[in-house]
Amino acid sequence: MTDYYDKLEVRDPEERERDLLAALPKQIAQAQTAAPAFAKILDGVAAADVDSRNALAKLPVTRKSELLALQQAHRAEDPFGGFSAIARGPRMLRIFASPGTIYEPEGEARDYWRTARALHAAGFRGGDLVHNSFSYHMTPAGAIMESGARALGCTVFAGGTGQTEQQIEAIADLRPAGYAGTPSFLKILLEKAAEKNIALPTLTKALVSGEAFPPSLHDWIAERGVAGTQCYATADLGLVAYETSAREGLVLDEGVIVEIVRPGTGDPVPDGEVGEIVVTTLNPDYPLIRFGTGDLSAVLPGRCPTGRTNRRIRGWLGRADQTTKVRGMFVHPGQVADIARRFAEVRRARLVVSGETGDDRMTLQLECTGDLQGLRERVAEAAREITKLRASIEFVAVGALPNDGKVIEDARSYR
Repeated sequence: MTDYYDKLEVRDPEERERDLLAALPKQIAQAQTAAPAFAKILDGVAAADVDSRNALAKLPVTRKSELLALQQAHRAEDPFGGFSAIARGPRMLRIFASPGTIYEPEGEARDYWRTARALHAAGFRGGDLVHNSFSYHMTPAGAIMESGARALGCTVFAGGTGQTEQQIEAIADLRPAGYAGTPSFLKILLEKAAEKNIALPTLTKALVSGEAFPPSLHDWIAERGVAGTQCYATADLGLVAYETSAREGLVLDEGVIVEIVRPGTGDPVPDGEVGEIVVTTLNPDYPLIRFGTGDLSAVLPGRCPTGRTNRRIRGWLGRADQTTKVRGMFVHPGQVADIARRFAEVRRARLVVSGETGDDRMTLQLECTGDLQGLRERVAEAAREITKLRASIEFVAVGALPNDGKVIEDARSYR
């Protein structure tokens, strides 16, 4: 197949859903039996019963901050905090460190992070030379891209970060087919090459990640002869979604189950609504169940024009952790959700923090239906009980709150 990496990309969506949900109970069982941290997190859960998205949505979300805290608490006996299902030895090829510090294992599976699919969609093919400018030092970014490139049959130049002039020299000498790295560093390389009047004629495609890739930067790179596409991957999960030549959202990877939930909760939101990306990976070596990425996105309607049939997301839309300090106290998105959850009349809630430094004011904006008699007073009382702070209550029309994933908006004027 030349247009698609494999047949999985174009299978019937109902078949894909059946396959994912059939694999889900096995992954839950694997997490419970092989990863001690999830044995505790999922204590009392019958793995065989988790065979639907509704059942999955009832499980707790484990966010990165919680994973870090558990690793730190158990570091003396296990640096992975009980999340790794494999031990040091032949099945664990390498260990990486992400800021925090969070330690992540690399298993022995071919294309462990599943990035070959994203590289293929970006136009890379077996025999190509990939100039990889992701970091090879401590963090797994370089290995994430290299493992996929090697699985695709590509050769890799381990450029790493920095040393701009030496990297340009290597591109000119080795004539790679394309680039893997951050979009900002690709821009630096192209600018420096132009400044030195060095032609890079073979560099015609790129798979970028690690930071935002706005249309303006995409167009700037394209004007210099490089077709850039992006992917969304993390050190914990591997590939989550990837862009295609259509440039209409990011297609979900075949090896993950993705949910979009309301920030601060584990509650899935309707398609199209912005929320936090929560991922369950089918990787048996590092079986993360409902892992909260802290990133915001939304499901796009319809299918990719390239013919790929998996669901699509809009890409990175910001961070979900909107914890804000008000009058010296932290207010969390989960607290806003707790307030809304107490009242059946409330459909959506948004806490707006306004005022100037030293004069913080909270306004809880609510989309409501039904009888509002006495609701304002009851919500205000709940808000004070939960946050320990006073809040004004404002009713707005259903659908009036922005679809941007914000549960807490910091609108203060800092002077």
